[in-house]
Amino acid sequence: MGRRERIVLQNVKHKLLSHKLMMVSSMILFFMTVLALFAPFFAPNDPNLIDITRKLQGPSSQFPLGTDHLGRDILSRLIYGTRTSLGAAFLIMGLTMMISIPLGIYAGFRGGKVDNLFMRMCDILMAFPSFLLSLALVGIMGPGLFNLILAMVLVQWVFYARVIRGMVLSVKKQNFILAAQVCGTSKLAIVIKHIFPAIISQVIVLAFMDIGGIILAVSGLSFLGLGIQPPGAEWGMMINDSKPFFRNNPSLMLYPGMMILVVVIAFNLFGEALRDALDSRKE
Repeated sequence: MGRRERIVLQNVKHKLLSHKLMMVSSMILFFMTVLALFAPFFAPNDPNLIDITRKLQGPSSQFPLGTDHLGRDILSRLIYGTRTSLGAAFLIMGLTMMISIPLGIYAGFRGGKVDNLFMRMCDILMAFPSFLLSLALVGIMGPGLFNLILAMVLVQWVFYARVIRGMVLSVKKQNFILAAQVCGTSKLAIVIKHIFPAIISQVIVLAFMDIGGIILAVSGLSFLGLGIQPPGAEWGMMINDSKPFFRNNPSLMLYPGMMILVVVIAFNLFGEALRDALDSRKE
């Protein structure tokens, strides 16, 4: 690592550490991630244990947030719902990037008929609202977390691949790419050594800023009964189960709704702070 790269890295690190919202959002996301990874350790009770005799109880030492309409511990279900929601969101984003990055780079770098065909396919798929298209695919394949993840990946990759293609088109016009081509560097080497490192930071920022939207989409589809199926725990499904009890027990909907709100805001703030820090390289 050269002196210039070390200076850039130090500037980015300093800007991230001095960004208050960045620190707050990082702590929230770290806590949620730990909660998801070690859900069995933190959950005070079995989230799927049904006991009708204890339904709709208020907070107590055994059930810190009370119980739902089936007597299940709300806190335990929220904790396991964190694992489901975050796990699904990260898996969807990871699979989407595994498809989008190679296709976007290939189309943007290759150009010509391949790029034109790629753009026409993207135009067709992006003509439909992504949520409605995901809803239609899950409806065709059937409800379930696996089908929900598959449907969202099949829909989401188009947008990211098109954005990455635009990044590649911008980068490949730079002088250092032209110089590498003049020197006889192979296309694969140019992509790996020059283009991919030039766009990866923007791709990471885009991914973090959009994970919140993916969590909302997963929760929305689960709210409609197309995501994880009973007795599993997921925030959107918990809100759907609580609808009949909204008047008398609004907290049943409030708790999972607050979890969704906090996590989505944290991801958005983290992505914006990361973008601002990486933009400092241009200063």
